Amino acid sequence: MAEKMNISDELLASMEQAVGIAEGTVRPGRIWTPPEINVADIRKRTGLSQVRFAARYGFSAAAVRDWEQKRRTPEKAARTLLMLIDQEPQAVERVLVGV
Repeated sequence: MAEKMNISDELLASMEQAVGIAEGTVRPGRIWTPPEINVADIRKRTGLSQVRFAARYGFSAAAVRDWEQKRRTPEKAARTLLMLIDQEPQAVERVLVGV
């Protein structure tokens, strides 16, 4: 059975992990996704209309419209995909071509 760590050991381990993540030597156990994302800016950078953007990436046009007008917030998985579309559009395109 694993020995229980005291709080100072846990803090030290967390700090060491944070340094490793910052240096790129440790992969985070969980990927951070921002609570808010500017869908309109991301879509506009693609040069696509709301309808074409939705169709290309598997969203409904109504959802894209609602996200852009701040009536709804994309779920975490959608925010993650939107971040990928924004930061690595060629990678997303390569994956979707195979679908």
